[in-house]
Amino acid sequence: MDNWLEWLGYLASLIVLISLLMSSIIKLRWISLIGSLLFSLYGFLIGALPVGLMNLCICFINIYFLFKIYNYKEYFKILPIKKHSLYYDYFLDFYKDEIKKFSESEFSIEDSDVAFYILRNMVPAGIFMSTKLNDDTLKINLDFVVPEYRDFKIAKYVFDKNKEYFTDKGFYNLVSFSSNEQHIKYLLKMGFELDSIEDEKCYMKSL
Repeated sequence: MDNWLEWLGYLASLIVLISLLMSSIIKLRWISLIGSLLFSLYGFLIGALPVGLMNLCICFINIYFLFKIYNYKEYFKILPIKKHSLYYDYFLDFYKDEIKKFSESEFSIEDSDVAFYILRNMVPAGIFMSTKLNDDTLKINLDFVVPEYRDFKIAKYVFDKNKEYFTDKGFYNLVSFSSNEQHIKYLLKMGFELDSIEDEKCYMKSL
């Protein structure tokens, strides 16, 4: 029994440690909630009431902030990227290492047919760049969100709530060519489906 409790304490400590490594606030809160819940259970089981009660309070704090996050009304806005923009150059340079993890395509503002920033509460939180593949299809070259805002809200805004931005320009399909497993999971979650163009595997979403 004592050995089992000891391992429960180790597990709770590890989960809390992992939560501190999260760049996403939502992930941090959820993982911290699990860790503090296990720590609270551990504290009560070993008779350490201060440990149990303190971590139970942390559980309620995490629940409170998660409730606020999921119920907070946020402001989203699409801002077209202007060519020869200094901010565009600064943005790409600052996030160049992160962007390399997600983009396998070549992209430039000069070659882009549809390119914009996504503002979240007036903060530039993402960037989208695409080129015309055919009359009604856009090829996504870059769909990047800064680490602090990777909770899928921006993607849902762009691909679902604001699809008219694309259809008003005559584009009814979005396509992405990717072999990155993490990126593929993201595309599938956003409603893209496995397809092929000229025998090349791709992921397509109809708007």
